[in-house]
Amino acid sequence: MTVQRVSYTLDSSLDSVNKAEEEATKVATRAGFDEDETGRISMAVREAMVNAVLHGNHYDPNKRVSISFEMTGNELVITVQDQGAGLDVDNVADPLAPENLLKQSGRGIFLIRAFMDEVRFRKLEPGTEITLIKRVHAAASDHKEASQ
Repeated sequence: MTVQRVSYTLDSSLDSVNKAEEEATKVATRAGFDEDETGRISMAVREAMVNAVLHGNHYDPNKRVSISFEMTGNELVITVQDQGAGLDVDNVADPLAPENLLKQSGRGIFLIRAFMDEVRFRKLEPGTEITLIKRVHAAASDHKEASQ
């Protein structure tokens, strides 16, 4: 099994969010995910990048966001790291709670968890690392083998 990995260090800007989302689409497509799964993976990456750029680094031009995409054969592993103050994921409000239903923010982590098979958070000094894992299901791996 060949592990394929690509990494980027990006500015704390919305342009970087767009670049990461575009790369997620390319990587997920190459990995054999269908259009719907690719869209969900790309959206999860977008949400993770927005959290890193906006909430983690606060658009600080001196801080960077690192993102890596790694295909291990049966899993796509995406890691996003910011250089901010860090995130206590246990204190993130539940967007489905009645008092939060009309709020504009707070749905990113909820969406990431809904779209990915596994999500892990790690507090860094400084910053936060989020790891997103999407497993290749039988249909995706069959498609991948057929296209090779």
